[in-house]
Amino acid sequence: MEQIVQQIYELLFSYKIIKAYNCMTRLRILLGSTDGLPLEKIKAFDNVLGTAVNGSELQIILGPGKAEKAAVLMQKLLEKSAERSEAQNNDAFGEAEKVHAAVKAKNATPFKLLLRTIANIFLPLIPAFIACGLITGLLNIILKVDPALSAQPLLKVLQVAGTSVFWGMNIFVGVNAAREFGASPMLGGTMAVIITHPMLAGITVFGEELSPGRGGIIAVLLVVAFSSWLEKRLHGLIPQMFDLFLTPLLVILLSALPALLILQPIGGMAADAVGTAVTGAIDSGGMFTGFILGGIFLPLVITGLHQGLTPIHAQLLSQYGVTVLLPILAMAGAGQVGAACAVYVKTKNQRLKKTILAALPVGIMGVGEPLIYGVTMPLGRPFFTACIGGAFGGSVQAAYHVGASALGISGLPLFAATDNIAGYLAGLLTAYGVGFAATYLAGFDDPA
Repeated sequence: MEQIVQQIYELLFSYKIIKAYNCMTRLRILLGSTDGLPLEKIKAFDNVLGTAVNGSELQIILGPGKAEKAAVLMQKLLEKSAERSEAQNNDAFGEAEKVHAAVKAKNATPFKLLLRTIANIFLPLIPAFIACGLITGLLNIILKVDPALSAQPLLKVLQVAGTSVFWGMNIFVGVNAAREFGASPMLGGTMAVIITHPMLAGITVFGEELSPGRGGIIAVLLVVAFSSWLEKRLHGLIPQMFDLFLTPLLVILLSALPALLILQPIGGMAADAVGTAVTGAIDSGGMFTGFILGGIFLPLVITGLHQGLTPIHAQLLSQYGVTVLLPILAMAGAGQVGAACAVYVKTKNQRLKKTILAALPVGIMGVGEPLIYGVTMPLGRPFFTACIGGAFGGSVQAAYHVGASALGISGLPLFAATDNIAGYLAGLLTAYGVGFAATYLAGFDDPA
């Protein structure tokens, strides 16, 4: 891996590497310029499954584990380069910061910033959603086999563990939202507790009966956005010697009533509308709605718009205990698996076969990016036939009305967190099969 990262570094040096970091499967490199990037040379390296360019960011698909290691190695090379540059010219850092600022300004459209903020609020919660969702799903399987086990103390403890993230979700969202809004995280968490506190039940203020937790995370986001704005304004108005104790006090006192009487009811109406719209669309549209949603999700992933769905999943989990949206959208990745298998069967390109074998296991486990960027997108038609597989799989999920009690997992592992295992597996196999058949029949231009 060190040799590959060194070669990538040398290829990209003239493009002004600003920063290197990673997600689960990708080494992400922020560049000062992306004109004429040597993408084909990068793709030719061993372990590189594909590339993508998003604005001024080059994304190199390496797979889980490898992406993190590559980011660490690349960052070390950048640090060594910076030390050498500083010794030669102390003004070099100033130029890099200017380039970085220009890149950020170029990509800082309001909609992209909103999606980024949403992702930053909810992504830290994903591990908790995965763990608690899998515990809940496995308990459901156990209790279906023997309902009498529900009286066992150990299973009761596991039930507590499985539902814990939902009990604390409003607080977690409040803390993360305040941090993203540039305010005190614990004040954000406190505001979330205020609108969730069970003692609100039975209290009537100005003729308005208060309701604990109404509006779920949507209400929390509205309330914390307001309290964060107020906090930042107060920091600028209150003298520094009084700021430490006076600002938090005023934030709570001035935010509590507007939060309970105005923002929470608005959040409640919005949350009800979201829940009704999603479940209603799937109930009334049935297989057709599932077909559309399963078919369009991959293009949403490519454009990054899928990040806007995270709070909807979280709201459905908070409101109903399951999200009926996730099993449908998970079929997009299953369609990729089927399409990749068809490519493997038909291609005579040994490098492409090797790429598929490397990416297929993580694709089955729900991480689809290596297959998307390393196999189906570069080939063209297989990407669209994979979408067809996802569409048919989504229609089956909608027909069985499968719900998932987890968030952040996909593919085969998601079955353990669903309330209809047979229905989910039927949709998964449908997506595999249709993705394979559509790709095999449509064909592709086999690379030399």
